[in-house]
Amino acid sequence: MAIHLEEFQELLDELPGGAQELLRASWNEAARAFTPRGLDNYIKGAVALHHLGRGEDLVVGFIQSMPELARGVGEEVLPDLVNFLLSMASKTSGHVLALIVGTAPLAAQRLGDADLFGSYLKVLEIVLAQVPRGLRPMLENLDRLLTQLTLGGLRRWVQWGAQAYRSDFDGQVAYFSLQSPDALAVLQQERKGTLFVDIQRRLNIYQRAMWGRDFFLRPTAGDYENREALKPYIEHYVIHIADAYDDYKPLGPDTAPEQCVPALEIYRAAANHCAAHLVFTQQPLSMQMLHPAQMAVIEVFEDARVEELAIRQFPNMREAWLALHPVFDDAREPQSVGELLDRLARALLEAQSRDPHPWVREAVAAFRAQDDLSSNQTSWNLGIDLSHKLFELPLPEFNSRTDHRLSAIYRDDNRAVWQLEEYDEAQALEATWQTRQQVRKKVSLMEMVNEVDNEFAGDDAQEVWELPTEYLFDDGVSINELEGRPPISEPFHYPEWDYQIQLDRPNWVTVLERHPPVRELEIIENIIADNKPLISRLKFLIESMVPQGMQRIRHVEDGDEIDINAAVRAMIDIRMGQQPDPRIMMRNKRKLRELAVMVLLDMSESSNDKVRGHDYTVMDLTRTATVLFADALDRIGDPFAIHGFCSDGRHDVHYHRFKDFDQPYGDLVKARLAGMKGHLSTRMGAALRHAGHYLAQQPKSKRVIFVITDGEPSDNDVRDPQYLRHDTKHAIEQLARQGITVYALSLDPHADQYVSRIFGAKNFTVIDQVERLPEKLPMLYMNLTR
Repeated sequence: MAIHLEEFQELLDELPGGAQELLRASWNEAARAFTPRGLDNYIKGAVALHHLGRGEDLVVGFIQSMPELARGVGEEVLPDLVNFLLSMASKTSGHVLALIVGTAPLAAQRLGDADLFGSYLKVLEIVLAQVPRGLRPMLENLDRLLTQLTLGGLRRWVQWGAQAYRSDFDGQVAYFSLQSPDALAVLQQERKGTLFVDIQRRLNIYQRAMWGRDFFLRPTAGDYENREALKPYIEHYVIHIADAYDDYKPLGPDTAPEQCVPALEIYRAAANHCAAHLVFTQQPLSMQMLHPAQMAVIEVFEDARVEELAIRQFPNMREAWLALHPVFDDAREPQSVGELLDRLARALLEAQSRDPHPWVREAVAAFRAQDDLSSNQTSWNLGIDLSHKLFELPLPEFNSRTDHRLSAIYRDDNRAVWQLEEYDEAQALEATWQTRQQVRKKVSLMEMVNEVDNEFAGDDAQEVWELPTEYLFDDGVSINELEGRPPISEPFHYPEWDYQIQLDRPNWVTVLERHPPVRELEIIENIIADNKPLISRLKFLIESMVPQGMQRIRHVEDGDEIDINAAVRAMIDIRMGQQPDPRIMMRNKRKLRELAVMVLLDMSESSNDKVRGHDYTVMDLTRTATVLFADALDRIGDPFAIHGFCSDGRHDVHYHRFKDFDQPYGDLVKARLAGMKGHLSTRMGAALRHAGHYLAQQPKSKRVIFVITDGEPSDNDVRDPQYLRHDTKHAIEQLARQGITVYALSLDPHADQYVSRIFGAKNFTVIDQVERLPEKLPMLYMNLTR
């Protein structure tokens, strides 16, 4: 559904002339980046900044930068940024505010997360509160800072400068413009070798190539308050990895350059280790009645188990993981339980362990003796057995805070060992995207009367209670009649394809069937009267396609009965001494059309637009073509259904069933077609999946969906124009695997730019002269199904 700038004319009039012209020029870009709600916040934010009276540059910069900011971290941060600018207006100049706005897209691109962007604004608050003169030079060097620092590193760099130059105004400018030796020294101290945001895409591709599936990777700001990065961890099937790593130096500062492990290899090792947990762990381990030391030993064995299973598939992982384990002095006795567990972790990973410690050797031997490592119960059993012997060693008592911090930087904190459930990809996707399905319950009358919170809740309510029968008042009037709301169906939940991660989002879209409104039959009768010449031309073609019952096939060797004429000719040939034709039989074949057709109508708002040069709308043409098409299908006798759709976001795809396969084409269907009207948007992929659900139930050898649309897939909650195009294409491919062909009839004269990529090169027709639609549609069907 297109959003026009004129709808915001009252707000637009409050902006200065230059900002208005820029907004008109930027409107198409903004409409692609924002939802309708986001557009409202976008214009209201520009008006609010204009009322600050800090110059037109601030408003112009806001209009130019916000679409890019929304594409980086989402439109939800827009109100936070506007509120931040309004609160800071009394503390700094308009030029600095404009600089904050201008650099916001850069910060969003480098941080890549809405929550981290909010934390970035808090860092700016620190600068304004403590060293306001340093904000402008810092923003002018923001690209260099965020290229080398994580958000935590930037905060510590800011705090160091604020404390050192609190009362030195010239020093503030020098430090925050990176002109002082202190600024460069602290920057070097805080900088990280490789940032997660720089290698995330490469890491996702690597994981997909290695494991044949996608894993969800998210950065974690583990060094926000201190230099040490947070250990990787798994939560809700999402792998969280530190937002930056330095190159690993196994021998400390004296490590030779060729012995250093690049940070990219650390990321790969951490991702592979966490992926091994997700792939090879099916059941959680019980932690009841376990001592912390016992849990620590079990975790070491569990790490070794999943890594051993991964190495059997990918042998080179052993060397990649060993390179990140510390090397111990074998002659030195361990000083703590934690050090002993570190040695055990390395020994279990080595193909041939040489660790001389008796407890380590016994543990390695017990692990190697296990024939079956498929269950994590093996780790639990080994951990319990070896922990009893661990308590007999002359070591200090185990301290879970200090001792159990394995030195291998790539290993996770093992919270998933105790919390992970059986891996279910659909459940993992739901946990990642936090989808929430509406709950519908059928309740008794007393429950409805006594316990319901809001009897008139909207379609977005968390729970919807339904009565199996109508609720009648004393006068016999039902609540539905009183409220006038048409009943809707049970919700249908469908997945949706996300082309960026190449996976289906499970139960992402909700389709709700609504009863189509009805209007006077006179509208349909007028259509038939106005198109009598066309109907007459179609009669001959229609009659040629009607099945003619039994058909005789002559001249076959093996048939149902003798063809007398062919037999006589064969006997004549024999009498004349010639070779007779052996094809003297004929076969009776029943002529049938094994075909079922679904006509799917796009009923979005754009169908209300007038046809160029005419007084009627695209919806009028669609109705006319559908009536003629339905009449032709009814004469031929092919089973067909007519459905329509529009959408108001992914939670509410409207679906109308004008005619079902088992329903006759009569006055009720025609009245429903007369009541068609266009509104809302076009979420085509979900509608195709729902139409395919009904068409797949038809026992026919050939099944076709005809989509009549006047535009490309779009919806008010989708900013990326490619997203719904890829989802529609994926839905068509899924239907093709079910034996269902999808053919598009597009009324958009510019549809060649996208429709062939969605439907396929041979499965669409673009009608430039839409007034010819009523004639084209039946003809096209006859040519396709003859």
